[in-house]
Amino acid sequence: MTIGKKIKFVRKLRKMTQQELGVAVGLEEKGAANRIAQYECDYRFPQKDMLIDMAKAMDINPLNFVSEVPGSAEDIMQTFFWLDEDNRGAINLFSLIRSNKKEKVTTKAVAQYDDNDDYWPDEPPVGMWFKYGLVDEFMREWMIRKQELAKKGITENEYLEWKLNWPDTCDDCGKFEAKKGWRNE
Repeated sequence: MTIGKKIKFVRKLRKMTQQELGVAVGLEEKGAANRIAQYECDYRFPQKDMLIDMAKAMDINPLNFVSEVPGSAEDIMQTFFWLDEDNRGAINLFSLIRSNKKEKVTTKAVAQYDDNDDYWPDEPPVGMWFKYGLVDEFMREWMIRKQELAKKGITENEYLEWKLNWPDTCDDCGKFEAKKGWRNE
């Protein structure tokens, strides 16, 4: 998803007009709506400071628009979150069950799935795991949030808030209090 589409997505979620967002980030009232429209259609690309100001004005983590360290765990997660938003249901997370077998296996990694459900594709899906501790931790919490959403334990809006303000909404799977609340009380 382009930066422009992300800006438009969040602005509409926050029920802000282009004019309101433009004024909130310090643009002159006369041309504010036009400038935001140019950003949203990717005609113009906002500077880093502008993107940070937009994120603050829309009450989301600036990581949604600006990556301080490309390829970092946070950058990887933001990429996945926006892919999920662009095509909900395309990313499916699951836990692997550890086997203590010391037998020699012909393939390096095998995960089983039950294809009795219409949910699975005709061809076996490809699984992926990271040998990157921080990403693994983040993915584990994301899997929990997706499961909560599927079981109606959290609302669609809560799920979005969790992603848009992540990692400040991260609670390490309930181990500590998140920096930013995201659940509707």
